[in-house]
Amino acid sequence: MTPAAEQATGRPDTRIPYADQRREFILATLRSNGRADAAAIALELGVTNETVRKDLVALEQLGLLRRVHGGAIPVGRLTYEPPLAARTALSEEKARIARAALQHLPGNGSVLIDGGSTTAKLAEILPRDRTLRIYTNTLSIAIALMDAPLLTVYTLGGRIRPVTYAEVDDWAARALADINVDIAFLGTTAVSLDRGLTTQDAAEAAVKRLMHASARRRILLADHSKFGKVSNCKHADLADVDLLITDSGIDPQMLASLRSAGLQVETA
Repeated sequence: MTPAAEQATGRPDTRIPYADQRREFILATLRSNGRADAAAIALELGVTNETVRKDLVALEQLGLLRRVHGGAIPVGRLTYEPPLAARTALSEEKARIARAALQHLPGNGSVLIDGGSTTAKLAEILPRDRTLRIYTNTLSIAIALMDAPLLTVYTLGGRIRPVTYAEVDDWAARALADINVDIAFLGTTAVSLDRGLTTQDAAEAAVKRLMHASARRRILLADHSKFGKVSNCKHADLADVDLLITDSGIDPQMLASLRSAGLQVETA
């Protein structure tokens, strides 16, 4: 919206130009209102009705909503998987989680770092003065660690998913079958008391299951927005996690329920 148009309408410039941001806005509207009105969303975001219609079609194809006349209604509990580069929300919370995770880093030995925006924060601040073998399924994490001469960095190999930069399928699975690590720092899309840990893509879920199996100790890094949600593909139960590190924004009732379920939880 131009400044002149803003002045004429009295509305601030709320244009969200990127598809992933628009679609997250649509899902947030569904979560809060129980319905998304296409015309209202187009007006709010400063885009055309056709743009919103295409977003609704794309989200319906992912099974995240059901289109109805004039908009959409929810399908179950909603999660959406934006590209890794677009995951800028809750940056400070994720940084605090990463700093807390450092307290569990071994002085030497082997570490597995799963893909994700919070685990990427961990890779950024990983100490460069320790002799560690680092395994990761994410190219961007491997590249971030290449300036540390004491770290020996391995990637799992396999097909790279463009959305998350994660390596998946047979090559990654074979690599994980052959390694044993001291500790794994893991990520997830959603955490539910009844459905455990879930993610959007079946191939990534398969790799995540093998990551859990290859690690002596498994630490899940997940910000508070992940809880009480379910995504498409389950990759672990809560019992498969040795420690959860989240941020202080987690709902107190959810925190109590997780601990009652036997999960060790730290808040950062």
